[in-house]
Amino acid sequence: MSLRHAILGILSIKPMSGYELKKVIDESVGHFWTADQSQIYRTLAGLVEDGLAVRRTVVQEERPNMHLHSVTDLGSAELDRWLASPLKAQPSREPFLARLFFADRMPVERIRELLDGRRRELSGQLAALEAIEIPANVAEFGLGGVLRLATLANGIAHARTELDWLDATERRLEGITS
Repeated sequence: MSLRHAILGILSIKPMSGYELKKVIDESVGHFWTADQSQIYRTLAGLVEDGLAVRRTVVQEERPNMHLHSVTDLGSAELDRWLASPLKAQPSREPFLARLFFADRMPVERIRELLDGRRRELSGQLAALEAIEIPANVAEFGLGGVLRLATLANGIAHARTELDWLDATERRLEGITS
């Protein structure tokens, strides 16, 4: 996935400004695809330049003008092409796992601290995901709503699974001294 496809997908739901896109990304796809504000604005400019999106200026009283972006027919076709294309496996980069792999250089107590830090981080992520309100009748939101909630459930399941794995790893450290 690329940021440009994520932005095309979000713009296919409704037109937005760069500021709104950042907020929507943080509150939705941000649990599996993040972007900073400058990346979003650069990507939007590229989408407009490539004819995949259009930008119109909305004049606001007592506020700066808002630049609203919408997906074009060409952008919708690119999004559809990407959705239908084969998914290539992405190389995995897990900084925490790389640290853990080489952590035998540290005392066991420091390794436990490393695990505890990751546990705190994941617990915070899990709490944030579980705090997202799920409508009582998801079917009202159609296929898109059901699929978006499926990605939320995936994020929750991954966080819970990793927390279980951290607990199991901690148990394996019992009785080991450095």
